[in-house]
Amino acid sequence: MIDPDGNQIGIIPTYKALAVANDFGLDLVEISPNAAPPVCKIMDYGRYRYEQTKKKQEAKKKQSSFQIKEIKIRPKTSEHDLQTKIDHIRKFLDKKDKVKLTVVFRGREITLSQAAKELLEKVIVETQEIAVVEQAAKFEGRTMVMILSPK
Repeated sequence: MIDPDGNQIGIIPTYKALAVANDFGLDLVEISPNAAPPVCKIMDYGRYRYEQTKKKQEAKKKQSSFQIKEIKIRPKTSEHDLQTKIDHIRKFLDKKDKVKLTVVFRGREITLSQAAKELLEKVIVETQEIAVVEQAAKFEGRTMVMILSPK
């Protein structure tokens, strides 16, 4: 058992520990139940729960949250349109969002898979200073998908 100041009292029976906690006007809280013998501490349980929720909120705040933004292009996308899409990709990556690049094939365009790979390579080259390829280009049905994440 540990007293409110953090000093170790020793191993005592539960009823005595509850009586000591009652003398302090605080609660007896089991800190590590799996230890042999279990470790208990005399503290204000309401305050303890409050501090635990604050710690969880701080941990949640520090987690980085991101979204996956999708950019769709076609194998025959013109140069100017591709540059506009690359500008959008740069903006998304600057905001620390991941970008899913999707090349959509319609009809007989499926035979232009090499042109689609060249487009994706061009995007990689244009964004290499701020992005890294998280998932390489691969086919999913009639689409080719690649994921970029910020450095």
